[in-house]
Amino acid sequence: MYLSEIILSAENKYKQILEQYFIKIWGKTNLVSHGIDHHRRVWHYAKELLAYVNLNGVKLSQEKTEKLLIACYLHDLGMSIDPGVRHGKLGSGLCRQFPEENQLSISDYDEILDAIENHDNKEYIDFSGEDSILSLLSVADDLDAFGYIGIYRYCEIYLTRCIHPQPAGNMIHENARGRFLNFISLFGSNPELVKKHRQRYLVLDRFFSNFNKESVSYDFNGNDPSGHCGVIEIVSGMVSDNLPPETIISGHEKFSNDSVITSFLQGLDEELKEFGGTC
Repeated sequence: MYLSEIILSAENKYKQILEQYFIKIWGKTNLVSHGIDHHRRVWHYAKELLAYVNLNGVKLSQEKTEKLLIACYLHDLGMSIDPGVRHGKLGSGLCRQFPEENQLSISDYDEILDAIENHDNKEYIDFSGEDSILSLLSVADDLDAFGYIGIYRYCEIYLTRCIHPQPAGNMIHENARGRFLNFISLFGSNPELVKKHRQRYLVLDRFFSNFNKESVSYDFNGNDPSGHCGVIEIVSGMVSDNLPPETIISGHEKFSNDSVITSFLQGLDEELKEFGGTC
């Protein structure tokens, strides 16, 4: 069976019930950056990685593909309880009932739960190769941290964790660098894949490089957001007011005199339209 057929079979079997399960558990959690659209994108990136692994001669089974799909769709459920570093372990607990509620028999379900629990370990220990469920899930998750969507997602989650914007900039910069280097270490032999995601990574890298320079003298308590620091101020306001990214995008004209903010909003809008969802 071709990889495309394996993927389609897995999606036909699980995708709908996974989305229903996620939405039910997620409920009214106010964390747009880690909602259902994030999980849809992670699966999109996972399929890119599967194609690469397949080209390298590793024949992925139907079972492994199905396990990866499940892990991609449930990996951040723990954020509905705690958006902090415990969310992987909490998510593993929330996902234990998925097979039972859907009358499913999934062999070695513990492998999926282990990937969910450890996917956010950015020291990348306990990885067992590019074709393991944990490696594929973690890298696919990392790829959604790049680009304009990545900028928004980083800002929202760090602000939600009550980290002040100025130190957050350096933390984000280093965290994203580690994610990209791990991606290169596992998938760097594919020039097309690397070129695509390097460009997306550099969007974020340049943004936070400039942010870190500006943040030294920026007044984060002002009422006139500007530049790269202004972007984070805007996101902070959205988080406080429980507003989705589309709200600020639709009102972009108020920032028409600031090229950095308008460029960010335009880039975010284009990426969201590409995926047809939210951050």
